[in-house]
Amino acid sequence: MSGHSKWSKVKHQKEVTDSVKGKLFTKAASEIIIAIREGGGHTDPETNFKLRLAIEKAKSVNMPKENIQRAIERANKAENWGEISEVIYEAFGPKGVGMMIRTITDNRQRTVSEIKNILERFGGNLATSGAVAHFFTRVGLIEVAKSKSYDEMLETVISAGASDLKESKETFRIYTDTADLHKVREYLEKTGIEIKYTDLYFKPVSGIEVGDKEVTDKIDKLVNILEERDDVQKVYANLNV
Repeated sequence: MSGHSKWSKVKHQKEVTDSVKGKLFTKAASEIIIAIREGGGHTDPETNFKLRLAIEKAKSVNMPKENIQRAIERANKAENWGEISEVIYEAFGPKGVGMMIRTITDNRQRTVSEIKNILERFGGNLATSGAVAHFFTRVGLIEVAKSKSYDEMLETVISAGASDLKESKETFRIYTDTADLHKVREYLEKTGIEIKYTDLYFKPVSGIEVGDKEVTDKIDKLVNILEERDDVQKVYANLNV
């Protein structure tokens, strides 16, 4: 019986892992399709920077090459473009924390219904367009490994044309105008700096202080549950921890 119990546990763990992997692959494929659609149908990552970012994201979750190619082929068929679109929802979470919920969906009614139900379970609600967006600004984000001092990196990113630099324990976060993201990244790559992550990002302009750990944990749980949905790509919150 113990052997059977062990096999059942291993099988269950594999099923959970496969399920998570499947969700990540679905999200990555959606990113590829949107990148090609917004890039006017261009399927070459050298000329379509958003596609290059989408492929990098797919590789970061170990999506097989054949899956990436299938997503590109699907996006290359113009008749599929009407099925899927990027939609950004604005919402308020607990304590009035603002949230930008970026989705890629082929069924807006399903997506908005799921998001609304999850928010309501946590005491949040969907907001009207513009009610939350002014708490954020859309920027380019480049995260790089720490290989220089702050002053040296600051000099580099200014030369690259970036707009801001933030330091954390292990990385630098470099912010750019969205139109300059590709240019700044290329400059950094040419100087030999290791790029760890690149994305278009909703950066909070003003944050909300929540001193209660129980509330911050509740907001973290809300964000995680939202991001577990197939249609939700990323959730941004203006929470100051």
